[in-house]
Amino acid sequence: MRALVTGVAGFIGSQLAEELVKRGDSVVGIDCFTPYYSPSLKRKNLSALMSAERFRLVKKNILSADLGELLRRTDVVFHLAAQPGIRLSWSKFEQYVENNLLATQAILQQCGKQRKRVVFASSSSVYGDSETYPTKEDAPLLPVSPYGVTKQACERLCALYARNTSLETIILRYFTVFGPRQRPDMGIHRFIELALKGQPLTVYGDGSQERDFTFVSDIVSGTLSAAEKGAWGETINLGGGKPSKLMDAVEMILTETSSRSKIKFDPPQMGDAKRTAADISKAKELLGYNPSVDLRTGIRRQIEWQARRRGA
Repeated sequence: MRALVTGVAGFIGSQLAEELVKRGDSVVGIDCFTPYYSPSLKRKNLSALMSAERFRLVKKNILSADLGELLRRTDVVFHLAAQPGIRLSWSKFEQYVENNLLATQAILQQCGKQRKRVVFASSSSVYGDSETYPTKEDAPLLPVSPYGVTKQACERLCALYARNTSLETIILRYFTVFGPRQRPDMGIHRFIELALKGQPLTVYGDGSQERDFTFVSDIVSGTLSAAEKGAWGETINLGGGKPSKLMDAVEMILTETSSRSKIKFDPPQMGDAKRTAADISKAKELLGYNPSVDLRTGIRRQIEWQARRRGA
């Protein structure tokens, strides 16, 4: 496989690219190293890839890159690049329009011209406070944040280009991904960091909200299977398969770090869904998807990674 991975320096993109290279595939990765979090952390994500013969990095914004040239020797595009973060989307919406909507449109436009295939990384945020749990792919999309609105719009763009050109796409809806290299603004990362320091952990809301936590290696496996199995035209949930309350995750972190950190509760944040739970029966049927890392095991692995990084 000759792959283009957008957002290659990110949490999931870097690990997807590593797995592709490990299998013997050729990868071109593109990333513009936005300052949403430290670009130095993103460079660390790429440390193993930079010495790989089958990997090439392009430091460019998708909107200013020569996509025609990048795609010329590409079989499939894994489009993971996006402006992340639910809370910031309320105040910096223009960044989400540019980095999510406009960037996705540019990828789809060029891929449609060159008849390339696209695996698009969407989010459980498109469901918002869903009407049914576990949530199937045909459930109404009711995003509760501007970020979720942009991901929903990107999905619609995928459908429009697929309908009107020869473009083949797969939409994957990721559910609360965690594990090594997780962004420092994300909940599990923040809780672990504070627990390791013995500082108070702030939980927004009462902690009863549920999340379908999904370990990053399972997400990478499902994403690769989507391209390999050829489930083109499908929209598929990728979740952990067993939702947990946020407070359960917090308690696991305190136990696994032997931390005496206190927990304090602040008001809920705008745009946070009360509950997410993926129906992954479609992923199992079409992709052979079978998440294998449970929440506690995944938290242990992430704690080990964060502890090593702090000591480096």
